[in-house]
Amino acid sequence: METRSAKRKKLLNAAKERPRADTEDRISDLPDDILHHVFFFLPIKSIARTSVLSKRWKNLWYSFPDLDFTTVNTLSNDSIVMSSTVRKRARSYVLKGAEFVDQILSLLEKHSDIRVLRFRAFLSFSRLVGLIRHAVKHNVQELDVEVSTSDYFNFPRSVINSATLRALRLKSWHPGFRLPPLEIMKAGFRSLSLLSLSRAILHDQPTLVNLFTDSSFPLLKKLHLDACYGLKHLRVECPALEDLNLENCFQLEHLEINVQKLERLKVSGCFDAYSISTRLMIEAPTLQIMSWSYNAITEECILQNLTSLHEVVVGFLLLQEDLSSAKVQSVSNFLTGISCCHSLTLESPCIEILSKNNEITGVSLCPFNKLKSLDNGTRTYGNRQAQGKNDTGESQTQSLKPFLYHLKVVKIHGFTECANDISLVKFFLKNGKVLQEVFLCTSLSKPRDSLLREKIKSQIMGFSRASSNANIVFQ
Repeated sequence: METRSAKRKKLLNAAKERPRADTEDRISDLPDDILHHVFFFLPIKSIARTSVLSKRWKNLWYSFPDLDFTTVNTLSNDSIVMSSTVRKRARSYVLKGAEFVDQILSLLEKHSDIRVLRFRAFLSFSRLVGLIRHAVKHNVQELDVEVSTSDYFNFPRSVINSATLRALRLKSWHPGFRLPPLEIMKAGFRSLSLLSLSRAILHDQPTLVNLFTDSSFPLLKKLHLDACYGLKHLRVECPALEDLNLENCFQLEHLEINVQKLERLKVSGCFDAYSISTRLMIEAPTLQIMSWSYNAITEECILQNLTSLHEVVVGFLLLQEDLSSAKVQSVSNFLTGISCCHSLTLESPCIEILSKNNEITGVSLCPFNKLKSLDNGTRTYGNRQAQGKNDTGESQTQSLKPFLYHLKVVKIHGFTECANDISLVKFFLKNGKVLQEVFLCTSLSKPRDSLLREKIKSQIMGFSRASSNANIVFQ
């Protein structure tokens, strides 16, 4: 019979004869695609260091398709406005990063494609063109470039006719770039689905107003234009466009959007507040989300067929001396155009709904507002006194009534005992046919105000209500 010690000795010998698990290189046996996926989550310098492990790992590095050099260096607005001495040091550091990009691209295997190339750098135009041309040669699919150059540069034409490019982001921190003529731009980008251009210079190029018409960019789904200097007229009609984002185009005068598949629209910091002939026209039957923030009010506004709107955020930029009747009417037209939305947020301190005898009489533009914000079917009203009123009269009554037909929740912050606030509550209770809740956040918090608070509460609870479900909550 085998003793316990003999059995233990036998097991130890068997363990010594088996190969140790820690000597097996199971990671290197994984397919290239899986290892490339693991690389994707690492900084590019860490990936480069793996090339010294073995010939296999060296080949993996040379064939890695997702090259993100933004982890090597950063290029930001701070590096542009810093002192000249510090800027020279930063420029020297980032130039080394550009050289690193050059080196890596030159080491790529001849038949290896680039799926993603991202880099930020100070560099010359010739080097920028060389880097992009090299990427196009390797069938790049996504190109994300953020650069600062010593002078204006021309848009790299090598990307225009790329058959593999799906996404292009180009941003110039300083001083900007110019686009090629219209006929050259419209002839290319047949496969592009995402385009983002920041700080393009469009002075003396009026034909580019037709750059995004229905005959160009047939597959474009996302378009982002930021700080495009000299952009005064823009027409967008790309047939496949779903997401449009315009930012900081403060010289814009005419904007026309006619896209049947558009789902999301964001316009921020646009339109020339001092121009006397600004115009907005939007027709987008599938538009669901719309953000309109810090934009100057246009002289003319036409919003048509926005029947699918779900969520809208609106904010206007209004000058004190610019309270014209045309702009009041423009705001009214804008609100009418979006009146079928499910969720509305008004973030601008320049709009007030005027009422008389519990009937809507028009829109007022002023430096402060009663109508503070509306969100998720909720209308939230501030408590600031309106100034500079410009009553438009009974003509706007019908155009503003759709808001009341969808109104379910009202929140009034800073509610006081003043007649205006009490009349506002009375107005909503009498006209809100589907109203469910009214939240009154009172500013009467001192003990001596308790008697006045109870008096106001009793008065409000006695108001007639168009909706039997309307519940009043004092907070």
